[in-house]
Amino acid sequence: MRTTRKKRSWGYHLIVNAAGCDAEAIQSKEIIKAFSDELVKRIDMVAYGKPQIVRFGTSVQKGYTLVQLIETSCITAHFSEDTNEVYLDVFSCKIFKKNDALAVFNKYFKPKKMNTDFLTRQAPRL
Repeated sequence: MRTTRKKRSWGYHLIVNAAGCDAEAIQSKEIIKAFSDELVKRIDMVAYGKPQIVRFGTSVQKGYTLVQLIETSCITAHFSEDTNEVYLDVFSCKIFKKNDALAVFNKYFKPKKMNTDFLTRQAPRL
């Protein structure tokens, strides 16, 4: 008798596109670091090193970029100072609760409006 294995997804990907975010928060390296630290803990991940938080740009595209490696993949975010928008991606091969991640995001950046997607990722089988 042949048994079929349940397909396991390779990864889980939260995508957040947020508008009308708190201008002071998205322009603060310290607040972005605090957000990253709390997010990693809240979604039960393990940080791999310290977050990289670097400010780029000179015109409409200026703002901080966050990269936090986690043992199961990474967290990235881009903060637009001119438009008060934030673009967050959380990708992990370990499942996490989307609502926990969103609660931390809302606490720090207080968006007026946002769109989210939560994808289950898996490469095609050969």
